[in-house]
Amino acid sequence: MNVNDIRKDFPILDQQVNGKDLIYLDTSATSQTPLVVIDAMTEYYQSYNSNVHRGVHTLGTHATEGYEQARMKVKSFINAKRFEEIVFTRGTTAAINLVARSFGDMIIEPGDEIVVTEMEHHANIVPWQELAKRTGAELNFIPMEADGTLTKDSIEATIGDKTKIVAVTHVSNVLGTINDIKSIAETAHNNGAYIVVDGAQAVPHMTVDVQDLDVDFYAFSGHKMLGPTGIGVLYGKSELLDEMPPIEYGGDMIDFVDLRTSTWTDLPVKFEAGTPMIAEAIGLAAAIDYIREIGPETILAHEKELADYALSQMKSLEGIEIYGPDSRAGLITFNLTDVHPHDLATALDSEGIAVRAGHHCAQPLMKWLGVSSTARASFYIYNTKEEIDSLIESLKRTKEFFSYEF
Repeated sequence: MNVNDIRKDFPILDQQVNGKDLIYLDTSATSQTPLVVIDAMTEYYQSYNSNVHRGVHTLGTHATEGYEQARMKVKSFINAKRFEEIVFTRGTTAAINLVARSFGDMIIEPGDEIVVTEMEHHANIVPWQELAKRTGAELNFIPMEADGTLTKDSIEATIGDKTKIVAVTHVSNVLGTINDIKSIAETAHNNGAYIVVDGAQAVPHMTVDVQDLDVDFYAFSGHKMLGPTGIGVLYGKSELLDEMPPIEYGGDMIDFVDLRTSTWTDLPVKFEAGTPMIAEAIGLAAAIDYIREIGPETILAHEKELADYALSQMKSLEGIEIYGPDSRAGLITFNLTDVHPHDLATALDSEGIAVRAGHHCAQPLMKWLGVSSTARASFYIYNTKEEIDSLIESLKRTKEFFSYEF
């Protein structure tokens, strides 16, 4: 993989911020978008902008073909068994909420257990909190080790015969922990429970095979995998989606509407009320093509090399606290002694370096870490070791500045 050639595909990287060359280290929040994705969406708007599934005219047919071809590409990309198992949503958050509101309300009863972890993004905690409130279920947490990992013993000790749903992230957006989803799914199923996976930080960076993992539901977002904002995917086993009621109504999701009753159409459109994200789906398809051309394993290897290099460089700095395991995804969350993460991020931004600062939509995890917020640098296919060197030098200068006694 030639990173310099890849960078040419991302026009946003060819700019200066505060008089410095942009170094973008915030992909875990939102990845940048290659020209092929921008061009695919522009072509839709310029050449065949029309609604889908309704008109029989040429533009409508072309739009429908583009939209449904995108669904087929997602199916193939995560190795779903059927195209009906791919539901387009507004993003990971919307996908998880759909499962909690529809499937959760359908199966959860008072006294049941919902199991999550403390490393979850708010999008994979709050919907289950609300489900527990609505139904009288109990919310339990798989305890983490000191480095932010889960052990098989703790997983098996937490998931029991009262557990109905296990909701867990594939990759932590703060710690970089890569959870063994296949093993967790097996434990859940052995106890008669279903597993819901937040894959927002996994699908862009590694091969995900939902059949091999044997997950019941898997959610991810387009904007974290080189695609546009405003679109995500919910994968669900077809036999489960078939049983679930829709939670939004109107538009193309109906089969027949009478004055007082209505019936719903087949999967997956049953869950796609209103005009769908047509241009966004077409952009997501282009992003999948781009990722496939590079290869998920190549992407994972590049990110691991960057993360390992960054870890080794950061550990040589005095007064730095690094969170998460040594074996991790391509992100590093950290704090500098006596420097607030927001001050740190502002100082780095003054040198053209974009990192994340805050609680990363993971306040329970921040509490577990014993901090209010952290800084995070996250890497992708367009990042280089030279950029990490620049980050390290900027961290040194920032530490020196805040250590100076005026």
